[in-house]
Amino acid sequence: MTTLIFSIFNSLIIFFWVLLIFFPKQRLTINIINYPYIPVLLSFGYIYFMFLTFNGEGSNIFEADFSSLNGILDLFLNATPESAAAGWLHYLAFDFWMGAWILKNSKKILIPHIFIILPLLFTFMLGPVGVLTYVILSKVYLLKNK
Repeated sequence: MTTLIFSIFNSLIIFFWVLLIFFPKQRLTINIINYPYIPVLLSFGYIYFMFLTFNGEGSNIFEADFSSLNGILDLFLNATPESAAAGWLHYLAFDFWMGAWILKNSKKILIPHIFIILPLLFTFMLGPVGVLTYVILSKVYLLKNK
């Protein structure tokens, strides 16, 4: 069941990223950038997988040392399929939320969509790299178009 639910969420997010990148003016896309429907949906999956993690054998999330790199490494090394799925949905939710913000903000400051395709792709694949790329791009765009 874990694999099936993970696969559904993992496949659905690609559809929503395609909307952001290739169909920014569609009504559905506009709706999903104006309210965090997709991150909220992913949050339900996250909660489900975390519930399974907390109720599973050998769950040590409350004993994890989040203050050191070795503690985080131990957390990853001791991951279960459910905790790994929860972690992945965590990434998907926040990366998508940032992608939606990029699209919404670019519309607000009138950046042509062609310029934000690369930051959106980077956000989808590399998270913070895409956000940083967009922030730099938007500052340069605003300076050149005053």
